[in-house]
Amino acid sequence: MRRAEQQGDPPIFDSAFRDRLAKLFAWRRDVRRFKPDAVPSPLIEELLGLAALAPSVGNSQPWRFVSVETPAAREAVIANFNACNLAALASYEGERAALYASLKLSGLREAPVHLAVFCDHATEAGSGLGRKTMPETLDYSVVAAIHTFWLCARAENLGVGWVSILDPRQVCRTLDVPAQWKLIAYLCVGFPLEEHLDPELVRHHWEAHLTENARLHRR
Repeated sequence: MRRAEQQGDPPIFDSAFRDRLAKLFAWRRDVRRFKPDAVPSPLIEELLGLAALAPSVGNSQPWRFVSVETPAAREAVIANFNACNLAALASYEGERAALYASLKLSGLREAPVHLAVFCDHATEAGSGLGRKTMPETLDYSVVAAIHTFWLCARAENLGVGWVSILDPRQVCRTLDVPAQWKLIAYLCVGFPLEEHLDPELVRHHWEAHLTENARLHRR
């Protein structure tokens, strides 16, 4: 949906739309293998505009997207990942360690677009509404924006990979962001090299889909 289409009468979401929406959720993947094709900057900007429609506590809108473009910055992030990945590997033993070592856990080298996503803890927007008792909802608001971006990117046939094997403080230093900004996610974005319905970590036997987590607990 383009932003221009968001005005006017409330839409009617029919069964065909709901079926396609379910497919969008099912086919959203954490992508690590990308084509080298460039992603048009206007498309990224449009997706960020849609991400900004995400819900946020007190309408604080604390997300801050940083496009990481210089070779020096990208190489620093890749070195950060490599060091953290080695440390993570050392925490496993035996077959689990061997399986971990075989996994492709980032597309940092291949992805044409790198986006670091931060939460601005100094934002005055929202005047603190809703986060005095649960301040972590500020971070959760950024996660909602990330997920919105992720789904919108998938609808444009783009892939997104969330790289969490990083030292967040080092990323903040590398990108020289304000001290009040907290790293929430580092995203790789590009056109996927391959398409799979099953998540990569399921396909490579790291962890199965936990169907019981779809159940409703009642108290």
